[in-house]
Amino acid sequence: MQKEGRAAYICRTMALRVIESADPLSDPAVLAVRDALRGGGLTGTAGGDENVRQAVREVIADVEARGDAAVIDLTARIEKVELTPQTMRVEPAALRAAHEAADAGFLALMRRVIANIREYQEAILHRDPPALVRGGRTLGVRYTPVDRAGVFVPGGSGSGAVLISSALMTLVPATVAGVPEIAVVSPPTTDGDVHPLVLAVACELGIEEVYRVSGTAGLAALALGTRTLRPVCKLVGPGNAFITEAKRQLFGRVGIDSLAGPSEVLIVADQAARADWLAADLLAQAEHDPGSAVLVTPSRALADAVVAEIERQLPGLDRSEGLRRGLDRYSAVLVVPDLAAACAVANEFATEHLQIITADDDAAMARIRNAGAIFLGPHTTVPLGDYYAGPSHVLPTGGTARFFGPLSCNEFLKASSVLRYDADALAADAADTAEFAAREGLTAHANAVRVRVGERPERR
Repeated sequence: MQKEGRAAYICRTMALRVIESADPLSDPAVLAVRDALRGGGLTGTAGGDENVRQAVREVIADVEARGDAAVIDLTARIEKVELTPQTMRVEPAALRAAHEAADAGFLALMRRVIANIREYQEAILHRDPPALVRGGRTLGVRYTPVDRAGVFVPGGSGSGAVLISSALMTLVPATVAGVPEIAVVSPPTTDGDVHPLVLAVACELGIEEVYRVSGTAGLAALALGTRTLRPVCKLVGPGNAFITEAKRQLFGRVGIDSLAGPSEVLIVADQAARADWLAADLLAQAEHDPGSAVLVTPSRALADAVVAEIERQLPGLDRSEGLRRGLDRYSAVLVVPDLAAACAVANEFATEHLQIITADDDAAMARIRNAGAIFLGPHTTVPLGDYYAGPSHVLPTGGTARFFGPLSCNEFLKASSVLRYDADALAADAADTAEFAAREGLTAHANAVRVRVGERPERR
């Protein structure tokens, strides 16, 4: 075992580091794991990949200048698919055909998942609360959906994983929010077209506006508007470094959900946890290639057992080469003094998925402030949230759970304050309001109040 830094001891196994630290939040070895998630490693552009930033800037500028022609050219160059303005949009008949051709078992499964997502989203949907009434003053809030949302659905190239679940986890919350218009952009990666299961999902949900265009160009078109793709109010959906960077640069012209990058999990566990289950959970997130898997525990015995289990399970998994890359570059087992220290590390990492498997899960959760989604107990593995339970799996990554939350139906709503005064309430508050405005030197503001209560404008 090699000593590194002031407090860390690092042991390198075949696939995974074990870092033992008495002071993890001050330890360079532990903070290096955190920084790999935040700073240009796992999240691609978070640390300033100028090549990605510049490429995305050029795409956005091109789409802004040339509209549909730029989207068509970029799709031809990136996806090797030739389009025209008439063929960018998937025909409604093609949506119906994909739905009719889908496997009956898949459709049944999809409907069960949709029901779970819809039930959860409807349960958490913001509704206008009763107004606060103070005398003749009625003060409230009104929630309304955005007029039009754009959803990016990954096309299934690269690793070959077709993330149909991402379509459900973005589209169902938008429909629950009542968004009247939803436009889907998905790259034409399957024989020159959007994957048929993505089309089947759109048809099942009654969404008829689907575009077969390259992702970054499509997002730019939805944000800026072209002759064919009308502009939206909000862009959502996970993607690669280019999609994340496009959302970053387009934010302000449109709203976004979050800057979601590759998947990550941090597990807080003690001796009550099973090593084989922990190993399986860590491997599940590393499978995303890239993906990050971090275990934080006060038990060195558990840490060693988990590492041994990873080495035992890894050879039998299909994506073992990619798994090893994720474990080697972005993952670790951290051995800390106690559960309080483990929870402090979890808050510092502010991870996308946080699993808590301890003798007292609720007590551990009470210490947590920063996490995208929290999975409590040994039976609550992250894939339940990825596919089936109901909460959206579109979650903040790369430490952004410090200020972002999960995608939900409420992300598609806007809040408007609602105020109503009667004459007596205005008369009661006029002097204070006018004085405040006058003290700021805004006499027109003061006058707008005074004229309503019969006062003449002040002369200077």
